[in-house]
Amino acid sequence: MESNADTENQLMIEGSPDLQIDPKRARFPCCIVWTPIPVISWFIPFIGHIGICREDGVILDFAGPNFVSVDNFAFGAVARYLPISKEKLMLLHDFDQRFHAFPRPSLYISEDQQHDEQPENEILTWDDAIRKSTQEFQHRSYSLFTCNCHSFVANSLNRLRFNTGGWNVVNLATLIFLKGKWVNRASMVRSLLPFLVVISIGLAFGGYKKKTKKDYLHVINCDTIEIWNKQFQKANESKSLMIINFTASWCGPCRRINPFYRELAKKFPNVIFLEVDVDELMSVAEDWTVEAMPTFLFLKEGNIVDKM
Repeated sequence: MESNADTENQLMIEGSPDLQIDPKRARFPCCIVWTPIPVISWFIPFIGHIGICREDGVILDFAGPNFVSVDNFAFGAVARYLPISKEKLMLLHDFDQRFHAFPRPSLYISEDQQHDEQPENEILTWDDAIRKSTQEFQHRSYSLFTCNCHSFVANSLNRLRFNTGGWNVVNLATLIFLKGKWVNRASMVRSLLPFLVVISIGLAFGGYKKKTKKDYLHVINCDTIEIWNKQFQKANESKSLMIINFTASWCGPCRRINPFYRELAKKFPNVIFLEVDVDELMSVAEDWTVEAMPTFLFLKEGNIVDKM
């Protein structure tokens, strides 16, 4: 009898020969499946929605409060899958025989079922474990952080004692990310392309801001009278050519000229380029008889060389 039970259990785990993975029909016998979650997976690609498949390949996933979806995988088609090796499963009767354990309440049943003890000789097959987890999670509320789709799959794997159990949200997500197989190239592109686009946009805008900040280092913005006096004295002592751009935030032509002014400052590092906002330093503008914006002064040793 015991030999027959072992043989029956082995066949249940291995499945019949015609039960093969068929992505077109969404059939993944004895597998964990994964698909990206819109927006969230764009920024964190290893986070997604997962489910577990029965021996006939049908997907079950914890999709909401008190609801386990059957053959209707949330968030679209499967992108990655992970076949579960039967050699790494420690079924309940194997565990009891190996460690001579006595019948005891299941560690993974709900609180209202704790009085029901697991019969010593009952064989917990793959589908049995999923069915028991389904019954439990049909009475659970959904929480993004504490009770989600990963919790449902981890509960099933713990019932089967896959790799001796101890599965949770973190190590299960890590397992799928590191060892999950892509269904095809299209699923890989569909999962990773949004993340790469987001990264590219971030680098593009980040690079632009970095470049703009660097450009400003070549043009000294004199927004206080102290900075103006310091830079003016420095220019006189160095006897370098100093170009002053008198500008204003409300001046349209000033805004169009400013990028060229900064580009010019990059090409001539030996020239001191200053920028003065006439609204902030009106007294300086009056001292140098600035009447229109933009106005450019070319000074050498404190004397006006040119004005335009």
